[in-house]
Amino acid sequence: MTSGPGLNTDILDLSSRMIDSGVLEDEPNRITNELSEIGDGVALVESFSHMVLVRTSDGLVAFDSSAAMTGNRVVRAMRSWSGEPVNTLVYTHGHVDHIGGSRSLRADAAERGDAPIRVVAQENLAVRVARYQRTNGYNQAINLRQFGGLPPSLARDDSRMANSFVPADTLLPTVEYRQELTEQIGGLTFEHHHALGETDDHTWTWIPKHRMITAGDHLTWVFPNCGNPQKVQRYPLEWAQSLRAMAAKEAELLVPAHGLPIVGRERIAGVLDVVAQVLEQLVDDVLAAMNTGATLDDIVGSVTVAPEALALPFLRPIYDEPEFVINNIWRLYGGWWDGNPETLKPATRSAVAAEVVSLAGGADTLADRALALVESDTATDQDLRVACQLVEYAVAADPDSMRNHEVRMAVYTRRRKAERSLMAKGVFGAAVAESEIAVRGEATLKPTRITLSPED
Repeated sequence: MTSGPGLNTDILDLSSRMIDSGVLEDEPNRITNELSEIGDGVALVESFSHMVLVRTSDGLVAFDSSAAMTGNRVVRAMRSWSGEPVNTLVYTHGHVDHIGGSRSLRADAAERGDAPIRVVAQENLAVRVARYQRTNGYNQAINLRQFGGLPPSLARDDSRMANSFVPADTLLPTVEYRQELTEQIGGLTFEHHHALGETDDHTWTWIPKHRMITAGDHLTWVFPNCGNPQKVQRYPLEWAQSLRAMAAKEAELLVPAHGLPIVGRERIAGVLDVVAQVLEQLVDDVLAAMNTGATLDDIVGSVTVAPEALALPFLRPIYDEPEFVINNIWRLYGGWWDGNPETLKPATRSAVAAEVVSLAGGADTLADRALALVESDTATDQDLRVACQLVEYAVAADPDSMRNHEVRMAVYTRRRKAERSLMAKGVFGAAVAESEIAVRGEATLKPTRITLSPED
């Protein structure tokens, strides 16, 4: 039994116009929890993350389950389109916004009396979940900081910290594969491919009947999330290679886990090629500099991505950004030391801060200079970076000074405003909130960009 909306070309037309024109008409990463049918027997629920649905004669195949707090709404949207059981759930990777909503799918199947859902994933996904369980508090804290701008001190006291980062009733894989898995489900062929990229457990799937690829987070309508400063290693060159493997399929429909679906073989190939080129060029430029003996500081100051690329609707650096990816490339190929001898075994920050404050004639001198730098009408990016270092020395040398914390709030408020990426805004916002707590006993900072409300 099926019912609900018919083919929705609006979402496809919007995607095509923005890609073809290079002009951003609307925010492509939408969290509506609404379903659009984007092909014959293919539907997309736009959420955080999306759920992609493919109808087969043996029931639905779902790609990702959204987050725990959006799972119920995603399932309701699915049921507005189809009353068929979910035969198989494919995880594109093990981030919690992709697997956390599976408990809602489990509950839906149990309520309907359906058979247990098959869960397909690359074999590293279960390893990832086990690692999340070992680092539960850390991951709770960094996600609150990344998405809400909360400092670790407040995050530790937040009621959400009592929860499990991965819900205990999350569906775990029942079918695992290593490199490739081809399976027949209800008359359709599904070719699952492992790829390194944002994670080491990523799956993208080719569905020949629909000439369709489910891309997961390999394409998200923002700059590739390949440098997140608070997360584990990412793989830019392998990411680019997987994009080129997708392009070789000559798909007519590509559906990401965030952002808009893309239609048309040439359009899909063009987008994949641009993103792959950006990642490949970053790797080439960083390695070329490393091979000359450059330090990480040298490389961060010299390697860039063309501004016209960053202006494209599907490459805006509003989540991750090139500078963070450069740092991650260095970590991947060169280790954690940045090439500066004084950072190999550095003095404690408080010891350096005390010395700098002594030389400057007091912490107030550093705080005053930091404030002057950020309040200048001609402040440059380097001025803002220097101001942050100066105020950190001032606070480290005199952490009980309310004025130092007030200056720190002003400095990082200005720095946060100047940044585009959510990751930078989150970290700098956490610094604002941390000093606000020291001054006022509470933090009033609003979340940075993505806000997920509790389930209704």
